[in-house]
Amino acid sequence: MAHPMSELTVHVTPADRASDPYFYVPFDIPAGTTRLDVTMAYEKAEDCIIDLGILDPRATGYPSSQGFRGWSGGARDSFFVATDDATPGYIHGEMPAGRWRIMLGLYKVPPSGADIALTLRYDASPRELRPQPVRTLPVRKGAGWYRGDLHCHTFHSDAAGAPELLHEAARQAGLDFLAVADHNTISQRRYFHPASSPDLVFIRAMEVTTANGHANVYGIDDWIDFRMTRREHAHTLARLVHERGGLLSINHDKPTIPWDYELPEADCMEVWQSSWMAWNWVALARYHERLATGRRLSAIGGSDFHQPARLMPEGPLALARPTTVLWLEELSEAAVLAAMKVGRGFVTESPDGPHLSLTVNGLPMGATVSGPVSATAEIRGARGDRIVWLDASGIVAEETIEAQEWQGSFSGRPQTFMRAEIIAEAARERLLDDFNAAISGRPLSWQLRGIELAQQPIRRALANPVYIE
Repeated sequence: MAHPMSELTVHVTPADRASDPYFYVPFDIPAGTTRLDVTMAYEKAEDCIIDLGILDPRATGYPSSQGFRGWSGGARDSFFVATDDATPGYIHGEMPAGRWRIMLGLYKVPPSGADIALTLRYDASPRELRPQPVRTLPVRKGAGWYRGDLHCHTFHSDAAGAPELLHEAARQAGLDFLAVADHNTISQRRYFHPASSPDLVFIRAMEVTTANGHANVYGIDDWIDFRMTRREHAHTLARLVHERGGLLSINHDKPTIPWDYELPEADCMEVWQSSWMAWNWVALARYHERLATGRRLSAIGGSDFHQPARLMPEGPLALARPTTVLWLEELSEAAVLAAMKVGRGFVTESPDGPHLSLTVNGLPMGATVSGPVSATAEIRGARGDRIVWLDASGIVAEETIEAQEWQGSFSGRPQTFMRAEIIAEAARERLLDDFNAAISGRPLSWQLRGIELAQQPIRRALANPVYIE
C-alpha cells in the first residue's frame, strides 16, 4: 500500500533571508505516524544554497529547549525520522501528532529568489519506540598527560565517514580522548555514547554553526539551539550552555569564518584549528588580545577533521593535528572538562609533537599567582627550536632550546599573565616540506587558500597561561 504523501512548494527571497536566515514550512503529522520521509529539491547554484532541518510541535521560537529533530545543513537533500531510527543528523523517537516545521537555512539566495519543492511521506507501520542512547562513564585510573582532539566531524553532519571510521582514526593516532562536534546536532551520540571506553573516552560535543561564527559546546547531552540571528545572541548561547553545566569555546576566530558576534562569557578559545598554516596566527593574536584585557580563556586546539569515507594515513592534515594535551588525575569526561575549563594543558602540533608544560611559582597552567614570578618550562622534542615567553605586552624573553629534553626559565614581573610558545627554527623546513607534500595535487579546503607563509613564524606548541594578580 502506498504511503500517504503531500507536496509543498515555497518561494524564498533575499528579503526572507534578511528578515530571518531560518525559514519555516509548517505541516501536520497525523496521529499514528511512526515514520516521516522528507525530500527537498531546488535549483542549486553558486549563489543558491539551502540547508535542511526539522522541528516537532514542542519547539518554540529561539531559544528552544526541546522539539529539535534534526539538521543536516547543506549536506543532504532528504532525510527520515522514525520512532526507532533516523538519518544521521536526525533524532529518532516519539512522533507526536500536530504541527511540525521543516526548517530551511537560507545560506545563499539569488536576487530572483528560489523555488523549493518539498515531498513528505508518512508511514504508520508498527515500529518500536527506541530509547535515546545512555551515556557511559568510563574511567582510566592514573594521573598524567593525556592527549586528545577537541574538534572533528562524521557523517552525522557534513563529513563522509562513519563514526566507526573516526573511532579507528583516533585509535590510529593514539589518542586518549576525542570530542566529536558535529554541526548543530547531537545524533552522533547514538554511536559514541556506548562506544566510549577507558581506552578512548568520547567527550560530548556539538558545534554551533552559523553564518557569523562557530562555537563548540562541550559536556552536554541536550541539543543547544543554534538559531542565532543577532550579535547579542552570543550571550544567550553562553547562558544556555552554562545553565546545563557545559563549556563554551569560540572556534577558529580567523579567516574565513571569524567570530562576528559579541564576545560572550566563554570558557575556552580554539586558538589552533587544522594545520598551523591555516591562518592560526590570526586566532592566536586575537586570543592574546583578549587575555591582555583581563579575560580568562583556556587555549585549546582541534583538527576540525572531517572523516572521509576511508581511513586516512597519518599526516599534517589528519585527525589530531593539532593535539590538545591535558594534565588529568584520571582519564574521564569529567576530568577532561575540568582541565579544559581551567587551562591545565597545552596545544601541540600532533600526538607526538613537542611537549610544553609551564609552571609559575610552582603552580601549573591555569593557576593564579601574585608578585614577582619564577617560571619554568619543561620541553621535550624541540631541540634547535625557540621558546618565547609572553605577557600582556607581548614577547618578554626568548631562548634557543638546546636539547631534546630541556628546561627553560624566566624571572621577572610579567603583566596580567605569563605564557609560552615553541616556534620552529630547526624544524621549520621539515614542517613546510611535510605540509607542501600533503597538499600536493589536491584542492585546498577553505581555510588554506591564499596563505603567505614566508614571513610567518610556525608555532609547534602553545602553553596555557598562568594568570598574574
